[in-house]
Amino acid sequence: EATVFASGSVDKTVKIWDTRQRQKPGLSFAAHETDVNVISWSSVTSCMIASGGDDGTMRIWDMRYISNGKYVANFDYCKGAITSIEWSPFEGSMVATTSADNQICFWDLSVERDAAEEMEHVEEDKASQGVEIPVDIPPQLLFVHQGQNNIKEMHWHEQIPGAILSTAYDGFNIFKPANI
Repeated sequence: EATVFASGSVDKTVKIWDTRQRQKPGLSFAAHETDVNVISWSSVTSCMIASGGDDGTMRIWDMRYISNGKYVANFDYCKGAITSIEWSPFEGSMVATTSADNQICFWDLSVERDAAEEMEHVEEDKASQGVEIPVDIPPQLLFVHQGQNNIKEMHWHEQIPGAILSTAYDGFNIFKPANI
């Protein structure tokens, strides 16, 4: 709706506001254990909100089920505060984040861990003395872009699906990962 917007706050909450009711938010919920730095409301899947906290966590919220106060997904991959977050304007399951650890992460929330497939790889690795599968990397993490210092913001390109523009202390990047 045109009169509804969301905000994140240092009081660790996300609030949903309606400009027709100016005195108080229509909904408020505890979103993180630290400051909520950034939020993004999906333009493709309008019931989904992503939030990024000072603790480096990204959480996904489904507004249809927010009354239980539980997030749909929680990702604790970044080692620094989330500084920017945005849903893809083309793909309802894609989110990109920037963080104080100088990374831009591309996430696909439609990906799920496949334990059977992982076991096949583990067995292959044991047989060939290969590299072990890392367990600290979420399967939803598709791509990590590094090389900029003090990344502050990024946005999806509106005309080139999968392309991102990012700004940082040392300049800006425009790029499109090959796997997206």
